[in-house]
Amino acid sequence: MKSYQADEKGYYGEFGGAFIPEMLYPNTEELRQNYIRIIEDPSFKKEFDLLLKDYVGRPTPLYFAGRLSEKYQTKIYLKREDLCHTGAHKVNNTIGQILMAKKLGKNRIIAETGAGQHGVATATVCALMGIECIVYMGEIDIARQAPNVARMKMLGAEVRPALSGSRTLKDATNEAIRDWINNPVNTHYIIGSVVGPHPYPDMVARFQSVISEEIKWQLLEKEGRENPDYVVACVGGGSNAAGAYYHFLDDEAIGIIAVEAAGKGIHSGKSAATSALGKVGIIHGSKTLLMQTQDGQITEPYSISAGLDYPGVGPMHANLYRSGRGEFISITDDEAMTAGLLVSQFEGIIPAIETSHAFAIFDHKKFKQEDVIVVNLSGRGDKDLQTYIDYFKL
Repeated sequence: MKSYQADEKGYYGEFGGAFIPEMLYPNTEELRQNYIRIIEDPSFKKEFDLLLKDYVGRPTPLYFAGRLSEKYQTKIYLKREDLCHTGAHKVNNTIGQILMAKKLGKNRIIAETGAGQHGVATATVCALMGIECIVYMGEIDIARQAPNVARMKMLGAEVRPALSGSRTLKDATNEAIRDWINNPVNTHYIIGSVVGPHPYPDMVARFQSVISEEIKWQLLEKEGRENPDYVVACVGGGSNAAGAYYHFLDDEAIGIIAVEAAGKGIHSGKSAATSALGKVGIIHGSKTLLMQTQDGQITEPYSISAGLDYPGVGPMHANLYRSGRGEFISITDDEAMTAGLLVSQFEGIIPAIETSHAFAIFDHKKFKQEDVIVVNLSGRGDKDLQTYIDYFKL
């Protein structure tokens, strides 16, 4: 049977691997040799599960969205990752990685962040464990995600601005990698998405797979069946999507829908629709699809949501796209904002703008009345209120 999971070398089909400078080899090799052994250790699992339960607040509800279901004439369930501590799915992974770092004897944590949710989640677990935390963030993102920057500082993290390039997520990642090269012995780099060199995409997907694990038993309770007809998630780097798809990847009867940010329009020059615009290349140590010029220079992505403007996509998702296993839909800023407002007013839930992209597909794709669709509601909209206010002139 064909598998859409990573192989032992960290490849999803032709995508993945570890394309790294020699100076980074010891760092990633230490992780690669140990991550599966540590994750599968019963004492690790016990500590991880307990923190997910008592600290993060898992399991998150699987909520039947009655009014949305009625509007679109199908059965829509929301996986409420917005109810996790810190307001998004990101904390599932940071809890896992901080425990991993402790097992490897690291006493300093670095991270990169765009929307700030991963930075907040990293600062949170570092405060929990009493470990030094440095978060790299693009200067532009620092300005547009001010509440999250304040949260990180309150939690004791140092936020270092990335001042080069586009001054967004890609540049913050570059700065974090430089730091890691310079501090290989005592530092663990918590990557926030299913990107980067092997073993990160697989490791982050495993920590996030708790999402699809819960969906299975929750759907069994509600619908008498473990599997939905479709799983829908927004994709930037793609960690929330990887978690929502994980236990459904190899069952081709289940539709996988990935929603990307088309920005001002796929061919407007202001977009982050990697599947539509991307070509095979290497970014941040991984072979994947990324937006680039004819001569291979990475082009600037754009999205109204700070969490979706990454020029590449995780190798799992590149493979889902290239193999045809996943259906990729690109949603514009305007469509996402309209969908976010609709969900707020129909269900009393203000979604993060990233997640709003996922809800916009219901105006593009018709589902059957009996279809069961699970949308991963990956984050709450508090951090985006200013963007919503400015857009709708609230």
